[in-house]
Amino acid sequence: MSSTENLTPSNFIRHIITSDLSNNRNDGKVITRFPPEPNGYLHVGHAKSICLNFSMAEEFDGRCNLRFDDTNPEKESIEFLESIEKDVQWLGFTWAEKCHASDYFEQLYDFAVQLIKSGDAYVDSLNAEQIREYRGSLTEPGKESPDRNRSIEENLTLFSAMRQGEYKDGEYILRAKIDMASPNINLRDPAIYRIKRAHHFRTGDAWCLYPMYDFTHCISDAIEGITHSLCTLEFEDHRPLYDWILKTLKTPSHPQQIEFSRLQLEYTIVSKRKLAQLVNENHVNGWDDPRMPTLAGMRRAGYTPESIRDFCERIGVTKKDSWIEMAVLENCIREDLNDNAPRAMAVLDPLRIVIENYPDDETEILEVSNHPQKPELGRRKIPFSKTILIEQDDFSETPPPKFKRLIEGGEVRLRSSYVIKCNKVIKNDEGNIIELRCSYDPDTLGKKPEGRKVKGVIHWVSEPHSLSAEIRLYDRLFRLPNPDSEDSFLDALNPNSLEILTKCRVEVSLSEAKPSDRFQFERTGYFCIDSVESKPEALVINRTVTLRDNWGK
Repeated sequence: MSSTENLTPSNFIRHIITSDLSNNRNDGKVITRFPPEPNGYLHVGHAKSICLNFSMAEEFDGRCNLRFDDTNPEKESIEFLESIEKDVQWLGFTWAEKCHASDYFEQLYDFAVQLIKSGDAYVDSLNAEQIREYRGSLTEPGKESPDRNRSIEENLTLFSAMRQGEYKDGEYILRAKIDMASPNINLRDPAIYRIKRAHHFRTGDAWCLYPMYDFTHCISDAIEGITHSLCTLEFEDHRPLYDWILKTLKTPSHPQQIEFSRLQLEYTIVSKRKLAQLVNENHVNGWDDPRMPTLAGMRRAGYTPESIRDFCERIGVTKKDSWIEMAVLENCIREDLNDNAPRAMAVLDPLRIVIENYPDDETEILEVSNHPQKPELGRRKIPFSKTILIEQDDFSETPPPKFKRLIEGGEVRLRSSYVIKCNKVIKNDEGNIIELRCSYDPDTLGKKPEGRKVKGVIHWVSEPHSLSAEIRLYDRLFRLPNPDSEDSFLDALNPNSLEILTKCRVEVSLSEAKPSDRFQFERTGYFCIDSVESKPEALVINRTVTLRDNWGK
């Protein structure tokens, strides 16, 4: 169910931390962490977690670590790690310490040995299929592995041999010995170490034995002295295991795990596996494709860090899963860019106008404001000449009712310029309009014409002074609010998510635009200079968002 109601921030975590501080819990400290796995690019769902962890630490004069959960080397890379660092910094946050689960591999191994010595872990030879069979179900208890009662000495010998690489992948695993009859399946002797011969991008081939996430995460939190371990609701059932490991090992600190609802945004997919599929199967042009919900994609599309932080604040933090309408996110960037983006004019589908009564060799330089409400954003100079370009659909031979743009024999005002009148329509042999012959009223620059009312205002550029640009009209990647409702999420892809326009002309002031500069193209939408492919001599410009919500219709 979609909801844009009650967007006032609701943060129960803030109340928990406030209570902890009032009771001097954790010696009055607040230490959080953002712990991504470097197996893909961060997406808008991660932004919620980033903002929550860093803002809570900042609000309570604490600190927040950036920790990479790099225990699954086959899927992880330095590329993903570096992209994560860039995204966190781009959002405006600074970590207290940069940590890696791999920093603790030796300590984690020692903790596993400690569990074996206390009789709380054992080496098991069951394969994955047998383990599933022995685990039971939600209604039936599991049954114990034949290896569950190995002696401590034998377990220690086997575990050491596992580390030395004496066994094949999958031949043995290390399991915690908890309760095979527990109603919480996560406590039915979960695996905590597995043999995996995989090159690690940080530790190389030093290890052929890697810890599991549930074992690694809580101990990493304890090593770093994390006070409030904030995670999404799917880890709620894992909290008893989190607490069991820390209590059994008697770690020096015991962080408090607190769960909150994950971000479920309409018209998006935030599964890293599915995002990787979109990239690998070339449904999009990389992780930073502006249609992707990755922070890299959103940044390239023209989203600002301020708009994403505003979005995360508006949706709040709750314990209840709910769907957020895409319009909420898009309104955040519209409001930001409406306030802060300079204006410019761009003609996406040009129609030539020759102003017959304007001097042939004259060029007039008009000075206009970059923002109607913000004089501090300065002014720019726009050339006006005998030949200009307007949008094709700003002229009509057979205008519909209430059409307020240019018609034959009618007048319209050019934005920040003169009133013109269409006198003649020029067509080619196929009957297509290729040019309009017009006249201008030289007494209408900056003022209304005398004795007549001109209602319409259209944008334009001077043809000889304008710049060529490729403009990419990006739209939502999926055509359905919940792409996973289809048999395959690929069936929900929007075939019209990208339209490339190659005949566009933009005003000459954009010759000074830099990659990632954002603009409101008047009457058209909000746009951004592409940070990857655009060059001064070959502009590539991405649409960030339309002026209004067209999907609401």
